Amino acid sequence: MTDNKRDLKVAIAGLGQVGTTFLRKFADKIGTGVEIVAVAEINKDAPGIELAKDKGINVVNDPKELVAMGEEIDIIFDLTGNEDAKKAMRSDLARSGNQYTALVPEVVAYLLWNLMDGSTVLPEKHGKIGY
Repeated sequence: MTDNKRDLKVAIAGLGQVGTTFLRKFADKIGTGVEIVAVAEINKDAPGIELAKDKGINVVNDPKELVAMGEEIDIIFDLTGNEDAKKAMRSDLARSGNQYTALVPEVVAYLLWNLMDGSTVLPEKHGKIGY
């Protein structure tokens, strides 16, 4: 039997407390079916930027740049906590015709977190985390 497993190419939008905690956990999963290809953060002083750079992950300033990467990204985790950013990413994906990349809301990040690690808590800094 051959192994047809491929790495999922993941990007994270938002590297505040939630995004950085999520990045830290996902960075531990690199090489196990997950490749973090890029992160986006508009705040140049956000805590996760240095971590991403240390891991050799492409850091961009605007989530629009993640969307522009097209099919190079399988999944974009929206951890910005910003309704306008979420709407802009959805609109940009639709406008680009990209029907491949999944834009995943924060609520799904919490689900994955709970499945991966029941011992620590992902910070709840954002009020509304749904789609």
